[in-house]
Amino acid sequence: MRVLNHKLFRELWRLRGQVLAIALVIGSGVAVLIMGLSTLESLSVTTDAYYERYRFAEVFTGGRRVPERIAERVAAIPGVQFVETRITQYATLDIEGFAEPVVGRLTSIPETGQPILNQLALQSGSWIETGRHDQVILNKPFAEAHDLGPGDSFTALINGHRRTLEIVGTALSPEFIYALGPAALLPDDERFGVIWMGREALEAAFDLDEAFNDLSLTLLRGINPEPVIAELDELLEPYGGVNAIPRAEQISNWFVMNELNQNRVVSTILPAIFLAVAAFLSHMVLSRLIATERGEIGLLKAFGYSNIQIVWYYTKLVLAIALLGCIIGAVIGALLGRYSTENYANLFDFPLLIYRPSSTAFFIAVGSSTLATVLGALVAVRRAARLPPAEAMRPPAPAVYHRGILSRFGVTDWLDQPTRIALRQIARWPLRAALTTAGMALSVSLLVMALQWNDTIDFIAESFFYNTQHQDLIVGLAEPQPLNTLHEFERLPGVLRAEPSHIVPADFTVGTRHHRGGLSGVAASNLLQPIHDDESGTDLTVPADGILLGSYLAAKLGVGIGDKVWIDVLEGRRPGGYVSVTDVFETTIAMPAYMNLDALNRWLKQRPVAEYFSLLVDSRSDAELFAKLKEIPAVSAIMVKRAALDAFYETIGAQLLIFITIFTGFACTLGFGVAYNSTRIALSERGRELATLRVLGFTRAEISYVLLGEVAILILAALPVGCLAGRALTLWLARAFDTELFRMPFVIDSSTYGFAVLFALAASAASFGLVRQRLNHLDLIRVLKTRE
Repeated sequence: MRVLNHKLFRELWRLRGQVLAIALVIGSGVAVLIMGLSTLESLSVTTDAYYERYRFAEVFTGGRRVPERIAERVAAIPGVQFVETRITQYATLDIEGFAEPVVGRLTSIPETGQPILNQLALQSGSWIETGRHDQVILNKPFAEAHDLGPGDSFTALINGHRRTLEIVGTALSPEFIYALGPAALLPDDERFGVIWMGREALEAAFDLDEAFNDLSLTLLRGINPEPVIAELDELLEPYGGVNAIPRAEQISNWFVMNELNQNRVVSTILPAIFLAVAAFLSHMVLSRLIATERGEIGLLKAFGYSNIQIVWYYTKLVLAIALLGCIIGAVIGALLGRYSTENYANLFDFPLLIYRPSSTAFFIAVGSSTLATVLGALVAVRRAARLPPAEAMRPPAPAVYHRGILSRFGVTDWLDQPTRIALRQIARWPLRAALTTAGMALSVSLLVMALQWNDTIDFIAESFFYNTQHQDLIVGLAEPQPLNTLHEFERLPGVLRAEPSHIVPADFTVGTRHHRGGLSGVAASNLLQPIHDDESGTDLTVPADGILLGSYLAAKLGVGIGDKVWIDVLEGRRPGGYVSVTDVFETTIAMPAYMNLDALNRWLKQRPVAEYFSLLVDSRSDAELFAKLKEIPAVSAIMVKRAALDAFYETIGAQLLIFITIFTGFACTLGFGVAYNSTRIALSERGRELATLRVLGFTRAEISYVLLGEVAILILAALPVGCLAGRALTLWLARAFDTELFRMPFVIDSSTYGFAVLFALAASAASFGLVRQRLNHLDLIRVLKTRE
């Protein structure tokens, strides 16, 4: 075996270009797998550590005015471990140098130190002092967005009273990893912030002495939260609290878990594609290498080497390539995993980061890539073992030539000689040509899949921010107000049109299927927030009776047009009853349910009210309008569409740009590997033929065209196939990424196909350049000699 080992090293060095190309493809798959698994693992470990260290609650609920003595009864519920009562309210903030009104969520904390649950990770400054009702701690991202810190102050409109608050510190909290304002889709740190104040200060401000309106608790290990939630809702029902949720449904945690699930999809689907191509390349290289070395295999067998030794030799060749790829992939994957984890940590504002990828991620990546590569080469290795020595030492039988289809129809008469040679080579080895085309098509499909994310995000932005939102801003009130409040908003400076809406929490039930969400009441004449169907591109009219359901919610409940849904409203008089589904519409965000505002108010058996008002505004009056809104005590939320759109692109666009860049690079590596190996192996097989053509008078350009033209034809054939495969891959991935918050629409712009093709051609051109260099230095005498 020592002789074969020497041969192995010589062979690896001789094939170093092809070995490196295959190793890069394997490394791409390993890197994607390690990056995804290590990021997923690190984020999970970091999140768990953050939750545990700062005692993130497991059940959350609230009420209007709950006596403090009720906390003892909550603590007595079987399975409850710790209980924390708080006061939370919204306030309008006036930040110096920022024209728009800002919404702050006031949350009480003990003046004497950390709360039992949902503790703060203090980032700067100090804790609030006892008796200092004007001291606050700010959420760190909000403070940074306004360049605020300890010692600074700002004005807040709290329960109708303007107060100047002094900042003594900044902090982070596991409860607000995703700090979302009322009715907001994404965090906007400039327009929404979390403010922690002393419990005594908020009790005095909102007249909640010996009472609370927010409660959270933890459970004993292994306790199912559902029975606890049911008993908790029953206990707090007299005080307006029937909407308790487990940690899984807490909005910040829900966003984080969705991100982790999407990482899980990326970590499984995409590496499989790279490893499949690596298996194909190892099969292609080894098959053609064995075909060119059949004489050497015969000599080895004639000298007494057994089939097992021959098989082990070629297996070691494949393992050496796989090992190189694994090393490259492990290094790149670890670096990208670290970068991706840090990027997520910055997005989530974790106060700690734990990046210690376990050996499991590397073991899975190395094991799966090695297995895929060896399996790809298995057929070729078995072929080498089965070759009888006498047959192997004979030259292969000459190919049988005949007139092809193109010749019969006279097409080749219009082609020059080099083109006919290239086409004849493709026709002679159709399976080989098909595999090369398939490998390149996979590269194009990955490029289409990566680049189409821009189209997806643009479509979601167009659908949500333009088709369904014609207003300039939405104003939310702390409590529902009579509908005639609409006239007050219409009289505000610059307001051209105002429309009301009312959203109530509700349980939707069909048989055993259940969903807890919101039921939105909109006016029949709503123009500023139309109900838009993304599939048909039309706006729907809200019916006088019945409900309109988003398609994802309808599918979750298993209902269609004409079916009935039992709805339990979770506020006010809490009516319940069957409501007919009048229409189902396609939407990409959330799971909406709409009802006529008048019908909703009648059903709730209350006077006509609304708490959200959509405003169409003359932009020239923005400053005056914002100043006026800062003075309205009832305002608890302001959503500026322009700012929400900017936050959408900054949050999601930044993440996707990284994703697109990484996978475009890997897909180009894949295309380069396929193109380079195809041309390089063809050069090894046809070196004698090409040298003969040079002797017969063909120029370097002509023999380059014969060799590279063959692969170029196959690549051109792969482009449309790859675009179709990319379309199918995108559809599959879009379905895999579907969540209750976002649906990835299946949309690919024609320019995406164009860019994918250009990237694939650029990668191919780079490989052609390297092979052309070897052709230019072809040693005619050495190549034409018979190999002994």
